[in-house]
Amino acid sequence: MPDQISPQIGVLAFQGDYERHAAALEESGAKPSLIKTPDALENLDALILPGGESTTMLKFLDRAGFFDALKSFARQKPVFGTCAGAILLASEVRHPHQPSLGILDMAVERNAYGAQRDSAILTLDTALPGGPLETVFIRAPRIVSTGPEVEILAEREGFPVLVRQGKTMAATFHPELSSDRRVHQLFVDLIDSASKFEPKPAR
Repeated sequence: MPDQISPQIGVLAFQGDYERHAAALEESGAKPSLIKTPDALENLDALILPGGESTTMLKFLDRAGFFDALKSFARQKPVFGTCAGAILLASEVRHPHQPSLGILDMAVERNAYGAQRDSAILTLDTALPGGPLETVFIRAPRIVSTGPEVEILAEREGFPVLVRQGKTMAATFHPELSSDRRVHQLFVDLIDSASKFEPKPAR
């Protein structure tokens, strides 16, 4: 049998630890690339939206049609948002309200777990094989509600922290800061089955 072709996965490289995301993807069998312009999206199989500060990320995206290009990409191909990236994917952002891509059917509250000093490293049960998962929370948002098609893969204090809807994933923690690669591996594996999901119609 021929060798499996490694998926080409981009990492939005404005803010956050995109280099660690790239390293985690490479360890998970993907070919990562850092994305800074909308035309760089063209040849990708999937994309990661890393952490950072969501309002600052929106300012970067409000250039050269990047926001619209990203929204079009996310409707057609797998996307995984972590922390601020999860906020960008949400259908609703609260405290305060801000624009988002509206790709994942969930409502998110920004900085709901407190300030930087309230950051935490927790070990949580998940639906992933392999036992409890180390999760790193830094000024994390809180997913306060999800739609019926959203699968909850892990929770903290009764609130979802890792979710999946079709070909889209989101985590309110930072999997790139852990040595456990199961979350990135889940996303890489999801790309292989992405053809099962129909692209979402444009609104």
